[in-house]
Amino acid sequence: MGRTLWSRILKNWELYLFIAPALLYFIIFHYIPMYGVQIAFKNFIPTKGITGSPWVGFDHFERFFNSYYFWDLLWNTFSLSLYELAVGFPLPIILALAFNEIRNGFFKRSVQTITYAPHFISVVVMAGMIITFLSPSSGMIVRIVEFLGFQSPDLLTDPAWFKTVYVLSGVWQSAGWGTIIYLAALSGVDPQLHEAAIVDGASRFKRMLHINIPTILPTITILLILNMGNILGVGFEKILLLQNPLNMSSSDVISTFVYRSGLVDAQYSFSTAVGLFNSVVNALLLITVNQIARRTSENSLW
Repeated sequence: MGRTLWSRILKNWELYLFIAPALLYFIIFHYIPMYGVQIAFKNFIPTKGITGSPWVGFDHFERFFNSYYFWDLLWNTFSLSLYELAVGFPLPIILALAFNEIRNGFFKRSVQTITYAPHFISVVVMAGMIITFLSPSSGMIVRIVEFLGFQSPDLLTDPAWFKTVYVLSGVWQSAGWGTIIYLAALSGVDPQLHEAAIVDGASRFKRMLHINIPTILPTITILLILNMGNILGVGFEKILLLQNPLNMSSSDVISTFVYRSGLVDAQYSFSTAVGLFNSVVNALLLITVNQIARRTSENSLW
């Protein structure tokens, strides 16, 4: 077995050399640091190190599960992720199908460039733009709403509006960029299918419905599985930048709590336990959704 493996490696050494940098990256930056996860089960004391710190078992997990903020954090994270998935996941698909139907090359390239551009804005700049646009005193969007004769809500401080502001700004920033993979899948559609459908009298909408969508369905399934596997992985950067004491009841999620507990309050073991819980739930969701997709269709990650 070992000799066969080495003979295959020597025979295809160029391919193994090609994947070596990516493999080393994951080993060094993703797998080796997992050694530190054990502090979630210890009372980590920096002066004693990881191995010298006393073992406490599941005490930190029990403390988190029994805390008064556990269900609030879980609800905020789940609701924000599901809201983002429900609004943000279908839009790139719709945009890609629309772009694919545009025949005017200049107009198509212009619209694609406009929708792609926000993706290259950094999170800090994006958060600054959101705060500027929604400022109660000088915000452009607030002024437009008031000009139309409506009373503008406190979009930055009202907890009821935080999730909408977060999700819609994320859609604005990433929807155009998300169309790239679907457009690549649509480029593989056999033109003869469309020609045959035209001969049969199918309209453009019916061709999109019965040819284009089935073609990108495997891609949609794979991306949906990956998104479901990251349902609790809401990034803390933009949330932290938009967060304030007035909207905390709606904006505080697991990732911001881990940041605050670990780096601000120096509760290293407790924050590691919370982060590990978050990762385990994401992994279980990924496996579950993949198994469902595997049993209901031929498209799955493995």
